[in-house]
Amino acid sequence: MSHYFENDQNLPSNLKKTTAIILDQNFIFYTDNGVFAKHGLDYGSELLLKSLPYNELEGPILDVGCGYGVLGIVVNKKTNLEVDMVDVNKRALHLSKRNAKENKCTNINIFENNCYENITRKYKTIITNPPIRAGKKIVYDILLNARNHLDPDGVLYLVIRKDQGAISAISDLKKYYDVSIVNKSKGFFIIVAKMC
Repeated sequence: MSHYFENDQNLPSNLKKTTAIILDQNFIFYTDNGVFAKHGLDYGSELLLKSLPYNELEGPILDVGCGYGVLGIVVNKKTNLEVDMVDVNKRALHLSKRNAKENKCTNINIFENNCYENITRKYKTIITNPPIRAGKKIVYDILLNARNHLDPDGVLYLVIRKDQGAISAISDLKKYYDVSIVNKSKGFFIIVAKMC
């Protein structure tokens, strides 16, 4: 999936309309070749969404590595909070914009960004299903550098699989955050990292 980070314009498009019921609400997501979970909602993202304490979330919220927009769109619809969504993949961003419109989102901003490269504001909440296939350097950039873009009382929510480094990631996160595991299922860990 290295083409994801290269914005390969020659990759043929195969647009698909998928549906998902998340927290008793219907969502429509258009997917395509060259984006993560192109066949529909992936288990890790679904578990993260079902584990979020929506009544406690504060905005603004940042979805890092938003893909075609699942996390940011669902959180926006469930909270009505302002959500920024960023990704490095132009096709994913195009799909995110289409999906935000399809799901009648308001107060949502979607723009191209590599990790936190051009992020200039602070957030109360950052959410991510980090791009494991991008490699540890990028994943750790997203996880460890979130603290530089969170308010002093900000919170990072993430999902990561045990066999993709969850245990070592938790250990490394604990050097910078107050970390807790709020859910585990099928090898996926839902982790909350609060500013210390």
